[in-house]
Amino acid sequence: MLMKNFIVQLPRGLQARHTALFVRKVSSFKSEVILSKSGKVANGKDIMKIMDLVIKEGDEITLVVHGFDEQAVMETLKKYLSNLT
Repeated sequence: MLMKNFIVQLPRGLQARHTALFVRKVSSFKSEVILSKSGKVANGKDIMKIMDLVIKEGDEITLVVHGFDEQAVMETLKKYLSNLT
């Protein structure tokens, strides 16, 4: 299991379009992904739960990844949330 805090650097944060891309990336892996912000938690493959977190640019979030491809998942999401991809 991997856990990492991130500062979201996506313009306008995880609004609808960015959230859909996030979920698509997460869903391409087998690992379980949990996303949390300010005590609220969402499954990384559930677009509506992620939207409920109202993640904006500059917000700190925590990702917990568990599964056999967790390293690849964490690296992919790190690049995405840092606006590198």
